[in-house]
Amino acid sequence: MPIYEFECGGCGHRFDRLQKMSDADPSACPQCAADGTVHRRLSAPQFRLAGGGWYETDFKKDGDKKRNLAGDNAAAAPAAAPAPAPAPAPASSD
Repeated sequence: MPIYEFECGGCGHRFDRLQKMSDADPSACPQCAADGTVHRRLSAPQFRLAGGGWYETDFKKDGDKKRNLAGDNAAAAPAAAPAPAPAPAPASSD
């Protein structure tokens, strides 16, 4: 079950609540008991998945070859910009 963060619009009290996604959000503040002033806050998760160490599966047997999903450094390099098109020939005034 996810943990949601809430804030009271009346007193500014912030609190967390472990609840199912289908559960209704609380309507009353646990600190000031104001009804209808509580709203859900958007917050960042407490972890970040980064780096080149993510494999297709981390549950393979030791003898199996792991394939790095991030690719090698050559594949991660940006592609070269295409060459500009040649300028059109000037129109002749015959």
